[in-house]
Amino acid sequence: MNITNVVDAQKQYFKTGATLPISFRLAALKKLRKEITAQENAICEALHLDFKKPYFEAVITETSIILKELDEFISNLKSWSKTEKVTSSLLNFPSSAYIYKEPYGNTLVISPWNYPFQLAIAPLIGAVAAGNTVILKPSELTLHTANILSSIIAKVFDKGHVTVVQGDKDVSQELLSKVWDYVFFTGSVRVGTIVAKACAEHLTPVTLELGGKNPCIVHESAKIATTARRLVWGKFINAGQTCIAPDYILVHTSIKKVLVTALKKEIEAFYGSDPEQSPDFARISHKGNFERLSKMLKDSKLICGGTTNEEDLYISPTLLDEPALNSNAMETEIFGPILPIISYTTEEDIHKYVSHYHKPLSFYVFAEQKAFADKLLKKYSFGGGVKNDSIVHFVNKNLPFGGVGQSGMGAYHGKRSFETFSHKKSVVKRGTWIDIPLKYAPYKNKLKWIKSVLKWT
Repeated sequence: MNITNVVDAQKQYFKTGATLPISFRLAALKKLRKEITAQENAICEALHLDFKKPYFEAVITETSIILKELDEFISNLKSWSKTEKVTSSLLNFPSSAYIYKEPYGNTLVISPWNYPFQLAIAPLIGAVAAGNTVILKPSELTLHTANILSSIIAKVFDKGHVTVVQGDKDVSQELLSKVWDYVFFTGSVRVGTIVAKACAEHLTPVTLELGGKNPCIVHESAKIATTARRLVWGKFINAGQTCIAPDYILVHTSIKKVLVTALKKEIEAFYGSDPEQSPDFARISHKGNFERLSKMLKDSKLICGGTTNEEDLYISPTLLDEPALNSNAMETEIFGPILPIISYTTEEDIHKYVSHYHKPLSFYVFAEQKAFADKLLKKYSFGGGVKNDSIVHFVNKNLPFGGVGQSGMGAYHGKRSFETFSHKKSVVKRGTWIDIPLKYAPYKNKLKWIKSVLKWT
């Protein structure tokens, strides 16, 4: 595939104005929804072939989220797209003022391998709904899902409207060397830095959905059984390969033993005594991540788990006991089924760990003591947080999803996806039936009058 030709074709398509009518956008979204519904089993099968993702998880974390997002856009796109009238300035009397919602133009979406269907289609929906053209670059590490994405897109959209470009990092770099009107990237902080630099070359606006060391604080007032169940689900779904998964637990010393016991009990309840045989536990998506995660086990004290099978890219649900800050597991985001358990005594102990890292994408507190939870949720900066659960904030369409600092920039989901891919154009329409000369030269004896007017604007 000649990337230059593909990009040029998209530019020409956008120039025709085909994507501008709301009726065109709605038709495309409805057609996409119909095709995804028809292909849902095939999508789930592709995800299973890529890393043995359970069908249940494929539905609740990939296809169902996308179908709900499409329903939200189809229901609300007309109202979201309307020109917004705002209060006019007295300085411009007589006039009216408006905000027009217009597409940026040609957009690039680069999606990751951990949720390879959902995190490819979700931003694409926002881009299409806002009237843009899209080139989607899915991860080459989940090839079966990339192939079905390519098939679905080809059936639904004109080539110049939305196109899938497959390939390795060299293809991504070539795409990033082109001039775009908007870029949307989901992935690691390291690659996000590369994307940001490429966008800076052309002053291209960009959304970066990245990650970080997401802390989970368990207070002595927490309900242990519920906490353990919700933590095991939030951490080990998708084999821990979730950017908003709890990265490490800070648990009060007084309840550490009972929490560990409860976590071990829930892991077995979820996946049996041998999780490798469980149909409900996914595998590591690719060899590179498997090798990186395996190194984290070598310098850590195991509480449970730690079993690996390189041939099957399997790593068991694993709990680590008090790893050092300079250990492999604590130096970087884990992004796998490994969960460090670290005890704390005071809030200063919590601060030592949380402040050691950059601002996280997510932050979790388990506590029945409201004042403690509220204090921490206000004290620290993070993308999104939850009290008494983990990762569930992601599914609320009314909450913006995105990071802060090194965990990302920009946000999306629901209406905010439409806003992300829309330029808000300010327009003033002035009347000509009167033209007050106060602002025009000569300015002699006008300053006191203009000051009086400014007080009221």
